[in-house]
Amino acid sequence: MKLLSIRKGYRNILGIGTDNGIIDIEEDIQGNTEWRNVPLTVMEVIHGGEEALQRLKQFVRHLESGREGTTSTTSYLVDKNTMKWGPCVTEPGKIICVGLNYRKHAIETGLPIPKVPILFNKFNNSLSAHGDAILIPQMAKEVDYEVELAIVIGKTGKDLTVTEALDYVFGYCTANDVSARDLQLKTPQWMLGKTCDGFCPLGPYLVTADEVGDPNKLGLRTYVNNEIRQQSNTEDMVFHCNEIISYVSKHMTLSPGDVILTGTPEGVIMGYPPEKQIYLKDGDKVSVEIEKLGTLTNTFRLFALLDGQEQ
Repeated sequence: MKLLSIRKGYRNILGIGTDNGIIDIEEDIQGNTEWRNVPLTVMEVIHGGEEALQRLKQFVRHLESGREGTTSTTSYLVDKNTMKWGPCVTEPGKIICVGLNYRKHAIETGLPIPKVPILFNKFNNSLSAHGDAILIPQMAKEVDYEVELAIVIGKTGKDLTVTEALDYVFGYCTANDVSARDLQLKTPQWMLGKTCDGFCPLGPYLVTADEVGDPNKLGLRTYVNNEIRQQSNTEDMVFHCNEIISYVSKHMTLSPGDVILTGTPEGVIMGYPPEKQIYLKDGDKVSVEIEKLGTLTNTFRLFALLDGQEQ
């Protein structure tokens, strides 16, 4: 299934992407006591496991077959062009990231290919959604893009083997590991340049693992203002998804809803020759896409504070 979040004020309500369009689960379940156990948020589905997922699938089939036995209709769908997207994972317990995990990316940065996964983290303040504007911090001059496959954990796991690791995955989504390089490289610890507000857009969809298949054979691309900048495949990972999950689980317990960003391929701005390093600026539109998962688009904006007003 393709799960998503529909932002309604301060709430994020569960949506389902189908061939016909997007279903607003809350809107369509109102007054229908027969389906009161259907989850209403993405996090409820993740934490509810297979039982919650099956209940949700039954409800979607009910809608698509037509209400009250009538012929099939699309009246239960919402307009994705007018709805407000939320992050496809809204409350991860942990956001764990892997650095330099593509061979060609390590080479373009002039750094050695890692012997073990390089781990760092983002926090929930960095979450943003498809369509959101991402603010360039006033103190940052070198903001970069990074298309990344994100793994979303579905079951509690500790000390997992490489063989069993993928059994603990709920699904996958497209992520952009937005990075302020000047802040990131101020110290040996990368956190400051990685977890600014909005620097971890996720979406548009969270696609369940059964629909994705092998996560180690997915194409990735990045476009800046419609110009292609990154084009690779997860096959180029130094450590593949099952190896990453196993490695992380040997150091900390993984829980449902945890998100693991698996690294970015070559083509980031930091990898360009110095004379060609033109970092993201106000108005730039960045789209990152991954095969089977969809395209995540954000516009970058710089807000100058003048006389107490945002200009």
